[in-house]
Amino acid sequence: MKSLSNYIVLLLLVVLSSSCNKYLDITPKGKIIIETADDLYNLVSLPGRGYPVNQFQYLADDMWIRESFIIGQPKSLYNVHFLFDDSESRLLYVTAWSLYNQTYKYINRWNMICTLIGEANGADSIKALAFAEARVFRAFDHFLLVNMYAKQYDPATATLDGGICIMDKYDLESIPKQASVAEVYAFILKDLDEAIPHLQVNPKDVYHPSLAFAWALKAKVHLFKKEFDKAKEAALKSLSYNNSIYDLVEYAKLGGPSKVNVPPGVNPETLSYMYMTGYNEMNFAGSSFMFSKEFTDLFSKNDARFNLFFTTTGANVDGKGTSAWNNTKYTAFFYPTVGMKTPEVHLMLAECYAREGNLGEAMKVINALRAKRITLASEATLATPATIKATMDIVIAERRKELLFGFNRLWDLRRFNTEPEYAKTIVRKFPVVNTSLPQQTYTLAPDSKLYILPFGLDVLKLNPALKVNSGEALPW
Repeated sequence: MKSLSNYIVLLLLVVLSSSCNKYLDITPKGKIIIETADDLYNLVSLPGRGYPVNQFQYLADDMWIRESFIIGQPKSLYNVHFLFDDSESRLLYVTAWSLYNQTYKYINRWNMICTLIGEANGADSIKALAFAEARVFRAFDHFLLVNMYAKQYDPATATLDGGICIMDKYDLESIPKQASVAEVYAFILKDLDEAIPHLQVNPKDVYHPSLAFAWALKAKVHLFKKEFDKAKEAALKSLSYNNSIYDLVEYAKLGGPSKVNVPPGVNPETLSYMYMTGYNEMNFAGSSFMFSKEFTDLFSKNDARFNLFFTTTGANVDGKGTSAWNNTKYTAFFYPTVGMKTPEVHLMLAECYAREGNLGEAMKVINALRAKRITLASEATLATPATIKATMDIVIAERRKELLFGFNRLWDLRRFNTEPEYAKTIVRKFPVVNTSLPQQTYTLAPDSKLYILPFGLDVLKLNPALKVNSGEALPW
């Protein structure tokens, strides 16, 4: 193994935030010195960790955009995605994906910790904990990437489908090999399974992964593989550590975010504090993060999830009722989007019950969530449907209303599109308000290549062996 000192200069490339400065001794020459296991353990905590979604968000049917951002503007990735234009390669419009590059930077960080922890000075218990926590976040980041840049997991083809590069060690000089989708998922589950025995129920701070988060992520991985028995088992395990649901009905009675602040670190249902770009999670780019009318129509007039945090009026919409946007400051109420929270675990459990035909249990979970979301009690409890399909439709709708922004709706579209009974062709009519142009209908088919992002040109130039999983042509 390389000695600890050999990595000191390289640390400059992966220690990314000022929040870590208190753990580091910066020499006059700019070298960062990590001396102990405690130092490396503290590096796992990364407040402000961001996962930008702006380059692909408009593929989801929940999202909308200001008409002026499309009409009269040159062709770009925004209008390619919003208007579902698959006529040419997206590589003509994007040289690099900020999400891709940022996520691999985080993976380098976790690999650095995993690589150095063995020979650092300190207690074996801290070494085991730091190693385990870094592997959990490494699993999360690989899961994110494989679900953006590769085909949705299909047990029949996963061993043949091109995936992403697995980065399992800290080596800035290596040119990684592209793994299959099956290999990436196996790597993710191995990291989680071997890390979980060493994790804590209540970590040092909210930026360290807890047991509840790790089990929730494991449930999500199995759910995406359609291993519903394993997903249910992991979801129940996660909920055994944290099953909190923040009561928005009571919160509304107290006056909501204008009266009572619920900033990051306060909401007990949050399992992981990650952000779309940084700390401005909720009010980030209000004019860009808009909901479609089709989506907002899913909310009843008594749904606190909408009434507390969103509006259909103001400068950020083209016309009343055409769309909605979040008008709540992140300091007033932290709403996880790219991370995970306990309501997602409840919804995964409900889906697993529905899939196995246990419709009563599925609806019991759904109604327990709705009881803390719907301000009219008589509306909160839904009757148990007669079929799996009808129950799943409720689960899917609740997932849409609960898991806002971020990746979840796009990922749900991808995985449900592999099942004919749940597949959806998205239909968009545009423009809605502007009358200078004729309205046209745009559609996104369930098997569209747009659901798979191509690797960026910057990455493809550095690693020519990579094959674009969406099949889009290279511009050279």
